Amino acid sequence: MESRAPRITDVARLAGVSTATVSRALSKPETVAESTRLMVLAAAEQTGYRVNLSARNLRRQRTGAIVVLMPNLGNPFFSEILAGIETALSNADFNMLVVDTRQAHTKPQLVWEYLHATRADGIIALDGSLPDEVLSAANSGAGVPPVIFACEWTPKGRFPSVRVNNARGAELAISHLAGLGHRKIGMIAGPRHNVLTGARTGGAMARLAALGLQFDPSHLFPGDFSLDAGAQAALAWLKLTDRPSGVFCQSDQMAFGFVSELVRHGVSVPDDVSVVGFDDIDIADRFIPALTTLRQPRTRLGVLAAELLIGHIQSNFSLAIETTVLEVELIVRDSTRAIDG
Repeated sequence: MESRAPRITDVARLAGVSTATVSRALSKPETVAESTRLMVLAAAEQTGYRVNLSARNLRRQRTGAIVVLMPNLGNPFFSEILAGIETALSNADFNMLVVDTRQAHTKPQLVWEYLHATRADGIIALDGSLPDEVLSAANSGAGVPPVIFACEWTPKGRFPSVRVNNARGAELAISHLAGLGHRKIGMIAGPRHNVLTGARTGGAMARLAALGLQFDPSHLFPGDFSLDAGAQAALAWLKLTDRPSGVFCQSDQMAFGFVSELVRHGVSVPDDVSVVGFDDIDIADRFIPALTTLRQPRTRLGVLAAELLIGHIQSNFSLAIETTVLEVELIVRDSTRAIDG
């Protein structure tokens, strides 16, 4: 005869307490005495009882799932942010579902239908350029759960967000290059209309102006945060007769593509051109030359975004439209050097 799974009543009987006390001891341990909690835990271990998260969430009318919308699953930049989100969610007994939003920009109905089908408790969006068709129903009571942005944000500012001081990071990059004696400074930008591109370009331009340095429009190279965009910028740099001696890349990926393509053409970094990235992804200190870059506290960013959303779900407090801004740090490595003369 097949044995049945242990139940909460078995734990209560063995511990000598009520089932309500067992439930509190397992779900809200701070509400019971330490001695009671230890008895319940011992009884649960002895009986082999495990909390049924699905049933508990059903009673609370929750799914226990948080959807994370990210623009590119293959981009290593997002790994630490996802790790931070996962840490905070697992500590609160939530599961993480990751959705690649690249198709949302051409087929927003697919993401719309997905969000309704999953009945998630909340959404953390790492993509600031989600279509209005997807965002318009969020936080409106139209069946889409609450949304918090992390890293990127919506230009319309309708949602809370956790992000870094992108403009300040760009200012630090320009200041570093200028401090090394570079007077002709170029820049590889991110995607057009992306909020990060706007913030980083604005910060860089403001710092150049404050330093009294003229910016040559031919030294602004278009990009999209990818390796290939960096390589294409390198080819454009090679064609210039008046080349910038320092280049600020608005992402590490573009910096890697830029440097590797230049090396293929016999250009030395940093002897011929100094390069600064943005993000400090894992490979930055292993790249040759090790990349000078702006470090984002990506794990903390993910943790804070998840904790903000969890607090809203569990405590039902108002999800205010507020912004949490974390600072970036300039990490100086081998890809930059003082200019001769």
